[in-house]
Amino acid sequence: MPPAVGDLGLRKVRQAEQKRRGLFKAERAARQRLQTARGVEAPPIDKRIGDVIRHVRLERGLTLGDVGSAAGISVAMLSRFETAHSSASPLLLARICSALGINLSTLFGEVERTREEAEFIKSSDNVEVVRAGAKHGYSYRLLSHRQRRRFEPFLISIDKRSKTYPRFQHQGTEFVYMLKGRMQYRFENRTLLVEPGDALTFSGQIPHGPEKILDDHAQFITMTIYAEELPGNRASSPVHM
Repeated sequence: MPPAVGDLGLRKVRQAEQKRRGLFKAERAARQRLQTARGVEAPPIDKRIGDVIRHVRLERGLTLGDVGSAAGISVAMLSRFETAHSSASPLLLARICSALGINLSTLFGEVERTREEAEFIKSSDNVEVVRAGAKHGYSYRLLSHRQRRRFEPFLISIDKRSKTYPRFQHQGTEFVYMLKGRMQYRFENRTLLVEPGDALTFSGQIPHGPEKILDDHAQFITMTIYAEELPGNRASSPVHM
């Protein structure tokens, strides 16, 4: 006789089924987006669920037999769930989670985390975005869309024709890597000559920004890394000096 689901109840099982359907829908949308990524493909949801179940089971030092016995299913069936050779119904998933000592919310939360795959953006697909320096002639191309609450990488281009050079201040740590051209870069009260191959790392809270472009065209990468996810728009703000 398989064990009861406990206090999970039919309502939570239905909620789990709705979430499962939502994950399938999100997966289909993600696959469509990744079709242009030339070979980059997200793992199927059943594989992600199986991977999480196996990871939790091994983390707790449990065998297939331990979990299968507690969940009221055979070792062979549990193995097929872990290897994504079979799909588990929400009711079976609830029993497996109960045997593992986790709830369905934890399971699906881990599944969502493992869904994150490599992000591949062709150079032709780089998106030009409007930032604080755009009105001063700076061109910003966003190099990653996925983790913008954690870090923001930009490819920045500036022509010598730019006449104004604002100062910026923002949260997080900024990294600058020079690709083309030379520029004088202002960091607080210091001016540095930055040439191709040079790198600079500093606190974004200190006023900073290009002081002068020395060649016809300058191009560099900036990456702002945030210590924690914060709400709201954290775009760089010019400092009026």
